[in-house]
Amino acid sequence: MASDPTRPVQKIVVLGGGFGGLEAVRRLAGARADVTLVDARNHHLFQPLLYQVATAALSPADIAVPIRRIVARQKNVRVVLARALEVDREGKRVHLETGSIDYDWLVLAVGSRSTWYGHEAEWARHAPSLKNLGDAVEIRSRILAAFEAAEREPDARRRERLLTFVVVGGGPTGVELAGAMAEIARHTLRGEFRSIDPARARVLLVEALDRVLPTFDPES
Repeated sequence: MASDPTRPVQKIVVLGGGFGGLEAVRRLAGARADVTLVDARNHHLFQPLLYQVATAALSPADIAVPIRRIVARQKNVRVVLARALEVDREGKRVHLETGSIDYDWLVLAVGSRSTWYGHEAEWARHAPSLKNLGDAVEIRSRILAAFEAAEREPDARRRERLLTFVVVGGGPTGVELAGAMAEIARHTLRGEFRSIDPARARVLLVEALDRVLPTFDPES
């Protein structure tokens, strides 16, 4: 974005340090603007690789980079670590947990939340989402704990149930997660247990539409 020396300096607030927020900040490099990037976390998360943290292929530090480091060379940007609570559109002010920030322009890039389609109370505790590092670590813990519990379980039917994993959602993340779980069972854990064969684990991928990867071209 080219700088126009005749225009006043604009105060721009960007809420969210994900892909959208960082791209907005990057495009404001060199502009006559004071840019404030607000995020509740101090790191940018490379979400496409969350499934690899969830399946123990990567550590959380491998896909999280400090936001301040990413924008360190962009002199018109400051980073505020805080949670945004409310936007006052008429007053052009963002209210944070730690105060407020005035703006001329506001960019909302706060991401998305998982949904259980009205069944949060029944399903959420059994089926964690995969949106952040906490989710990924929780899923990893549950996967590995299931193999450990199966190793201790003498009843064949209960053992089979412990080694059955269900992934709901046949989009890119669901397909990648299911594939990585199968790889863990058939390759990563091979030879590490005495009472069970991890390769006998079942991974079920559930998709409501007529095929997986519905956003991809069928030929792909």
